[in-house]
Amino acid sequence: MSIDQSLLEKIREVTYKHALINAVKHGGKADLKAVVSKIAAELPEARRNLRDYMEYIKSIVEEVNKLTLEEQLKIVSTNWPEALEEKTQEFKKELPPLPNAIEGKVVTRLAPNPDFSLHLGNARPALLNYWYAVAYRGKMILRFEDTDPRLKAPYPDTYIAIKRDLKWLGVSWSEEYIQSLRLPIFYQVARELIERRGAYVDLCDDKTFKTYRNQGKACPHRDRSPEENLEEFDKMLEGRYSEGEAVVRVKTDLQHPDISVRDWVAFRIIDTTKTPHPVTGEKYIVWPTYNFAAAVDDHLMGVTHILRAKEHITNTVKQKYLYDHMGWKYPETIHFGRLSLEGVILSKSKTKKLITEKGLTSYADPRLGTIQGLRRRGIQRETIWRVIKDVGVKGIDAKISLVNLYAINRTIVDPIANRYMAVKNPVPVVLKGIRDEIKAHIPIHPSKKETYTYTITDETKILLSSEDLALVKNNVFRLLGMANFVIKNIEEVNGKPYYVAEFHSLEHDIVKKTNAPIIQWVSEDEYVKAIMLKPKGMELIEEELFVEKRVMSEKIDSIIQLYRLGFARVDSKLENKITLIFTHD
Repeated sequence: MSIDQSLLEKIREVTYKHALINAVKHGGKADLKAVVSKIAAELPEARRNLRDYMEYIKSIVEEVNKLTLEEQLKIVSTNWPEALEEKTQEFKKELPPLPNAIEGKVVTRLAPNPDFSLHLGNARPALLNYWYAVAYRGKMILRFEDTDPRLKAPYPDTYIAIKRDLKWLGVSWSEEYIQSLRLPIFYQVARELIERRGAYVDLCDDKTFKTYRNQGKACPHRDRSPEENLEEFDKMLEGRYSEGEAVVRVKTDLQHPDISVRDWVAFRIIDTTKTPHPVTGEKYIVWPTYNFAAAVDDHLMGVTHILRAKEHITNTVKQKYLYDHMGWKYPETIHFGRLSLEGVILSKSKTKKLITEKGLTSYADPRLGTIQGLRRRGIQRETIWRVIKDVGVKGIDAKISLVNLYAINRTIVDPIANRYMAVKNPVPVVLKGIRDEIKAHIPIHPSKKETYTYTITDETKILLSSEDLALVKNNVFRLLGMANFVIKNIEEVNGKPYYVAEFHSLEHDIVKKTNAPIIQWVSEDEYVKAIMLKPKGMELIEEELFVEKRVMSEKIDSIIQLYRLGFARVDSKLENKITLIFTHD
């Protein structure tokens, strides 16, 4: 094929444009199929030979996907602002406005602790922070808050797993940080805070300090000079104090009604020879608390708006004291309620306990409310989007029922799930009395004209579910997509007992006139064994099914519908075996 350089240049321009626009609309990752359809619509002269340019188009899409979301937004806003306006306006209609937000200046952040997999409750701040960043043409920062190697010990693989979950949710970020790599920065801010008389080193044991605190009195070390406190801080860093012997405290109101706010701990000593950090090992022994590290990084990273759960309201109060000491302006803060899923445990501690008790080996277990578990179950990311948009940023707690979750998911998967016949507890049946061959047409999907065709002749052998067989004995019934039959007797075929189904008629009207049941079946020559894993509470029921063999053409992660059984996700495939995860009816 001769290369038309003029057409090639047009294809590059159109591909680059639509890849960028599509990427911005879908979390920073453009979809190749969507881009190709736009090229075909915009360049009719390229339609005939578009396949010849697929590798070239694919390379451009990959090039765009390597850019950060911030870079993509910048290019689109410069060259095709109307496309960006459409997306930002979409989010602005669905979300309440941010207070004091300036277009192009909004910076949000998502700050997970990498000690657990993301769950549905975590999806709320992840999506809200990302959507607001897009809506205001700003940026979102991903920050791993991993400065507690003892009580909230990070897991090395969780850093990667969280990013994988976020990408699946359609969330992308402009910058990424790991707080455990920023300890020298925190030490420097601590020194400045001490110099400003906003913090001090407390050498009281915990019990003694609490006695002072509960009485609203100052610890004896509180009023020492900055020079003395800096000297004590250096001793902490040098390892001259052990765990519990010294902490750095931020000065607050000693009469504050919430005693946890009074002179809260900013740094403590953790013996990392006993509990080494997965990123920094035993390098550091003085670690900032959540409130210190989060507050400092929010300022240094230019965060303008903090969206987090209302359980952080007290933390907001604490952090504002630090900001006042440093002369910083605190970000706008929105606190929303807790999100729970009816009948599903989302609590980290409770889930970890269940994992131990039930012997679960992965956060992707379909019984869990983790993003990995929901995804493996077949819950679509668009379903989670709908749930989060419906709940919004309200301050009250919200409980989502499984019924509602499934109803939303059903509307999303129903148009895309191919249909298959399946039987359980199979009984062999031989079809008799067929004079001319019958073409059995099984719809691939109700909205599509395509069907899968079986050729049925006399003596064709099929499998029926034992439950269906008991239902139709001595009555006329219709085999789905085929014809009407009556069960007559049992006879031996090649040494094996078969129920005999005698041909009755072809007409579908018989079903209406006699109210005959329509039952599904599988050909004895064209089936595959399937294991269906069905979550029920914290139990995982395993069912063996015999499914049409054509199901093996489905890809891993595909959602299918088994007639009368429900929707399922393709979990794994072997040569003659497929594993399915039951999604819902």
